[in-house]
Amino acid sequence: MAAELTSIKLNPDSHVVLDQPLLRLPHELARRNFKSVQRIVEREKDHILPALKETANASLSGTQDPEQVLASLDAMLSRMQGLKRKMEVLQEEEKKVLTQSKKRIQHLEELYKIPSLADVKYDEWSRVRLDRLLVDHMLRSGYTQSAKQLAEDKGITDLVDVNVFVQCQRIADSLLRGETKEALQWCGENKAALKKLQNNLEFELRLQQYIEMVRAGEKAEARQHAKKYLAQHNETQSAEIFHAAGLLVFLPTTHAEPYKSLYSSDRWQLLSDLFMHTHHELLSLSSHPLLQIALSAGLSALKTPSCHSAYASSSSNSNSSSTSVCPICSTELNELARHLPYAHHTKSYVENDSIVLPNGRIYGRQRLLEMGRKSVFVAQGKVKDPTTGESFDESEMKTVYIS
Repeated sequence: MAAELTSIKLNPDSHVVLDQPLLRLPHELARRNFKSVQRIVEREKDHILPALKETANASLSGTQDPEQVLASLDAMLSRMQGLKRKMEVLQEEEKKVLTQSKKRIQHLEELYKIPSLADVKYDEWSRVRLDRLLVDHMLRSGYTQSAKQLAEDKGITDLVDVNVFVQCQRIADSLLRGETKEALQWCGENKAALKKLQNNLEFELRLQQYIEMVRAGEKAEARQHAKKYLAQHNETQSAEIFHAAGLLVFLPTTHAEPYKSLYSSDRWQLLSDLFMHTHHELLSLSSHPLLQIALSAGLSALKTPSCHSAYASSSSNSNSSSTSVCPICSTELNELARHLPYAHHTKSYVENDSIVLPNGRIYGRQRLLEMGRKSVFVAQGKVKDPTTGESFDESEMKTVYIS
């Protein structure tokens, strides 16, 4: 009884390991929003305070015409009104992030109030979590509208990051179309964070701009571009800059490496992938869909060496008399589980009367014989493999022992 209670006891800490991005992303968005406010206020302060001081001194000394003083004050008021509008937009953004954080914390708190896995509330919480994972998977796969619709239908809009992935996908798609403007704008907005990570995304984007200039025959412009944007990376990207310089004497049709690869259109796919990787790393998002990570954990707990045998599943074999399908052996999950580690079992669940058939498959003797007696397709004195459908004489069964 004690063992049973232990097996169904809920351990919330082990569950929330998968849900770390749920709180990390709003925290990162709030931090970036604060940095934006700080940057804008500092910029306006550096402009307004000197201008105000200069106008006040000019007014007191009488060196400036009153109309000019009023014009200067009007210009400063107009600039401050612009600052106010920017602050209002950023304040609304902050409110959204804080609302998201509050609802996500409440969602995780519900888990800590559930006593056991058998509680009906755990089923409800798990269903919400599954919906979240499905939305995350669809967003990463590019099914934006379907993800939005599912989130709205399930009422979990604040528990998923639709807008973040929509922006990410939009910029990634622009790179696939051969456009660098949006990606470079994003790099500018996150310049400090990218520098801290020592990320080379901006350099690769500038390098691609250089390549396109050379491809178009604009060699003078390309050299100016290289001096302005590539030369500053000489210490860290010297080899790439050297190869970029070599493009000036190689035509786009060259077969010489690495110039052929630099001219290749495949670089746009590489840039798109690099942007997505950088975006996820910057926002503390996992590189793989959370649904895949959750499936991998569950599949590894079930995986055994026999799961990747020659027979993919019992349902795929027309001769099989078994209707149960192992998740690992199913055609849908077999490939995902192929490189996962095997399960570690401390307790054996193998039947105590195990036998091995000539084809190498192991079953319980009594259960196999009983299955043959109930089946009209198995002759007397014969046994049928429920997975492969092969028939063997009962005398061919050999007893096996666990070592």
